[in-house]
Amino acid sequence: MFPSIRRALIGALVAALSLSLSAIETANAYPDQPIKIIVTFPPGGSADIVIRALQPALSEALRQPVVIENRAGAGGNIGIGAVAQSAPDGYTLGVAAAGVLTVNPHLNRAAMSFDPIKDLAPVTLLAEIPFVLVSSQQSAIASVADLIAKAKAQPQGLSIGHGGNGTAMHLTSALFAQKAGVGIQLIAYRGTAPATTDVLAGHIPLAVLDIPASKQLIGDGKLKALGVSAAKRVVFLPDVPTLAEQGLSEFESVGWFGVVAPAGTPPDVVNTLNAAFVKALSDPAAIEKIRGLGAEPKPTSADAFAKFIQSESVKWGKLIAEAGIKAE
Repeated sequence: MFPSIRRALIGALVAALSLSLSAIETANAYPDQPIKIIVTFPPGGSADIVIRALQPALSEALRQPVVIENRAGAGGNIGIGAVAQSAPDGYTLGVAAAGVLTVNPHLNRAAMSFDPIKDLAPVTLLAEIPFVLVSSQQSAIASVADLIAKAKAQPQGLSIGHGGNGTAMHLTSALFAQKAGVGIQLIAYRGTAPATTDVLAGHIPLAVLDIPASKQLIGDGKLKALGVSAAKRVVFLPDVPTLAEQGLSEFESVGWFGVVAPAGTPPDVVNTLNAAFVKALSDPAAIEKIRGLGAEPKPTSADAFAKFIQSESVKWGKLIAEAGIKAE
């Protein structure tokens, strides 16, 4: 072989090896700068508290600062829209609730600048928050059986308050009415607090509330807990049966939120992020804070979270269509 040809081949091999090593170094370098997490709720909300509880463990696992930015509004569309439009490099993530990923597309797709399935890369589920169906002390309703019997005797004569149109509590109320086969008025409030106030005062006989808003009131005997919305009994209210236990077959409805990245984020980056979040969700201090909210840590693989989002979207889309639920 001529020396010139040999030198050219050696040069080509060295160049190829250098490129390969460079690609490996780049992949292994992630992350090499701070990571921003956009929370689609104001400071102090459940999702905000959970992600801040995870922040120290995340920073340690990723060896980079984790910066949290609250960008609320439009039912989560604003914050997650910003995530969807970010560079798919793993440095901008979002904490998304069930509504923006699985409900909003069926209520008002035109108001969304992104497609939750096509424009986002799921990373992991973070936590689930079950709900509880309660009755006021002024009401004679003391069980789900009482409720169904009374509702069948007086179609549209009962009302259930919930935390707002299109919220998980609204859909839980609608799912209850559908599975029970009864006509009940669903009364939307601007948040859980006013719904809680009205059921306490007896202005409405029933409400679907989150556990943080109701646990103490139930314990003090100020509200009657009829059933929890999760598939299994919850540790926060262990003596309260599930709605499924009381004849509503396969009833399950929980609030939840998880982490998403822009679509196109490299799989190895998603895997790195997933591992960091799963590790953070096993931190005892973080678990204590999350459970203090009435939530349960629920780390998953990225693939499992993607399948969960799709199944929830199908489930709630079907209910929204059948119940005729409209955006406000």
